[in-house]
Amino acid sequence: MTTPTSRLLRLLSLLQTRRDWPGQVLAERLEVSPRTVRRDVEHLREMGYRVTAVKGPDGGYRLDAGSELPPMLFDDEQAVALAVALQAASVSGIGVDEAAARALATVRQVMPARLRHRIDSLDVTPVPTPGSAAVPTVAPDVLVTVSAAARRHEVLAFDYASDAPDRPARRVEPHHVVTSSGRWYLLAWDVDADGWRTFRLDRISPRTPTGRRFAPREVPGGDVAEYVAARFKGADRSNAWPCVGAVTLAVAAGEVAPFAGDGVVADLGDGRCRLSAGSWSWVALAASLGRFDAEITDVEPAELAAGFGVLAERCSRAAEDGLTGERRQRRRG
Repeated sequence: MTTPTSRLLRLLSLLQTRRDWPGQVLAERLEVSPRTVRRDVEHLREMGYRVTAVKGPDGGYRLDAGSELPPMLFDDEQAVALAVALQAASVSGIGVDEAAARALATVRQVMPARLRHRIDSLDVTPVPTPGSAAVPTVAPDVLVTVSAAARRHEVLAFDYASDAPDRPARRVEPHHVVTSSGRWYLLAWDVDADGWRTFRLDRISPRTPTGRRFAPREVPGGDVAEYVAARFKGADRSNAWPCVGAVTLAVAAGEVAPFAGDGVVADLGDGRCRLSAGSWSWVALAASLGRFDAEITDVEPAELAAGFGVLAERCSRAAEDGLTGERRQRRRG
């Protein structure tokens, strides 16, 4: 049984192949009743397609020519999604800014007038996430090559930018291309290291042709997004920070929440809040909690308190080094 959407696509395709279609013939080709054909034709008209009724003994329908290409079959939500995606391409991390703009202009020309007006009302200005502007973009041909190898389950050999010049090409079984905050990664089974690895796509220079086919492996835990997120946090499998602690900050919860990331903020009143957060090390967590420029009390657990101690010693040495350097500069002056 066909779905209503696939039937509409089939009907539109048939109307494009010849000038006039008797209604009964369309019904037979679509394996539906003439009444269903009439209802589908009305649906196409509501979407902006110029389908006219043909008079005659059998009656029928004709798709009037309005442009070189027929209108495209998008509903309102699809048109909005397409426009937003193409306008936001500049922060996708893939070097397709100009191509996306041209694609949006091309698609717009073959849309029904009602949908053209709808996407014309969208004017999106994408802003890169902090730090993403410094990440090199991925070349479209690299994305296509790596994705195709993953889809076909073919071993991929590539040079990696951070490797030593005399290192042999890496050989991996590519499984999934993932993206996070404007960065693109390949999750693969490293054939030589015999383990899972993530590689930045902007550092990959694929070698062609690809190698032998391989049997896909199951990602630990079965969830690609969860597994990759866990690796980013320094954990092997569970999507959780290895170091988690809590502090009380002498600042209102409303001022902390927008910058807490995946931390949890509890309002304690009196301009104070309790912040629970995690990081890949206790010292890194202490540094993260100290960025709010507020007094910190009630530190838990003891490992986090020790992390603050290590951070304090490092900061003290950095301050002393800065003062020493300033004194040397004054003497030279």
